[in-house]
Amino acid sequence: MRSRDVAGTAEEELTKAGRPGRQLGFFDAVCMMVGIVIGVGIYESPPRVAANVSDPTALLLAWALGGVLAFIGALCYAELATAYPRSGGDYVYLTRAYGSWVGFLYGWAELLVIRTGSIAAMSFVFSDYMTRIAPLGPRSSVVYAVCIVGLLSLVNVRGVREGTWTQNVLTVSKVLGISMIVLIGVFSALTPGSSPSPSAISSGSFPLAMIFVLWTYGGWHENAYIAAEVKEPQRNIPRSLLFGTGLVTLMYLAINWAFLRGLGFQKVRASQAVAADVLSLSFGSAGAHLMVIFVAVSALGAVNGQIFTGARISYALGQDHWSLSRLGTWSDRFGTPTWALITQALITMTLIVTIGSRNGFEALVKYTAAVFWFFFLLTGVSLFVLRWKDREQARPYLVIGYPLTPLVFCMSSAYMLYGSLSYAPQESLLGAAIVLVGLPLYWLSSRKSRERRTA
Repeated sequence: MRSRDVAGTAEEELTKAGRPGRQLGFFDAVCMMVGIVIGVGIYESPPRVAANVSDPTALLLAWALGGVLAFIGALCYAELATAYPRSGGDYVYLTRAYGSWVGFLYGWAELLVIRTGSIAAMSFVFSDYMTRIAPLGPRSSVVYAVCIVGLLSLVNVRGVREGTWTQNVLTVSKVLGISMIVLIGVFSALTPGSSPSPSAISSGSFPLAMIFVLWTYGGWHENAYIAAEVKEPQRNIPRSLLFGTGLVTLMYLAINWAFLRGLGFQKVRASQAVAADVLSLSFGSAGAHLMVIFVAVSALGAVNGQIFTGARISYALGQDHWSLSRLGTWSDRFGTPTWALITQALITMTLIVTIGSRNGFEALVKYTAAVFWFFFLLTGVSLFVLRWKDREQARPYLVIGYPLTPLVFCMSSAYMLYGSLSYAPQESLLGAAIVLVGLPLYWLSSRKSRERRTA
């Protein structure tokens, strides 16, 4: 047996022995990240971005700038993830930088607001599109959303390989779908009457355009959460973060260029379903049905990826804190964080039938945005703190352009936090209140742990 096969078998045995093993290769890590980032935003955001810029060049520049900012963030996360290659990502960095109480609040926020809210929001996109072709009654969207969260959570409970293969298939499918849209947009531009309008029109707010752009790029940091399960993490984590971010940027630029080539700037601006409009150039009315499939697959990939990575945060939280210790168990039978996955699914379903039932996707995005960007900003600052605090820590990868690179990352996160608070002040307060409820739970957990140590 080859040494690589022996190593692979050993890692699989490790996952069956109550803790994570390194089963994920470079391709798996790239598919996980790309599948989460390319959700439905690229089908929903372009008209909103176009409405807030003055011409086609500004539109493409906005998407390029978003890619640059995401790439800068990936450079920062590459250093953090290789220096601390544990499950949990931001939870690990925040705990080491600021103390266990900040790490606890972050894990608590992911469990009750950020991660579960994001999974619920994306499941509503899938359910809304499925309802168009196969309605299930007046609460069809809620039923579909609950069912898909339950089904994909079960797939991920069954095993790491099952969850990974599901993600790989969905990611490849959505990349092929985007490639088809790009080809149709480019070749349709050769037909009479389809060339873009060259004239510039009044712009709205470029900062608002960037909020939509950066939201669509969200998720590029997800590989940090699975660092303990990636083979050769010092090599594959930076490569997957940077390669995946670069690939997403190229695809976003390509599809927006195709929208402009196929429809023209003014039609992109006015479109209610820009990708469906491009597909109709070649498929007519059938293009709308094809678009439903593309969006559904994209939403499924984002839901599955967030379920997979989100459970690793809860697992890390449970490993460190007595009050949530059940979350920190790794199943001997399935080789997965079973209780973390089950708990995450139940909370997500609760958000779907409560907050989500009132206004679906939009309500859940408002609920999660400010809390997400607050902790994202803290993670960016943690790179400076840990460079000073953990001087002896080995860092296989050092961020290029330090300290300017992480400073730009922190500034963009602060801007998004401000934008989120301005966009949804009431929902932001609700999310913040739920996070702060975690403080007394942390105090009780810490007190119980101290009593056990002194007993």
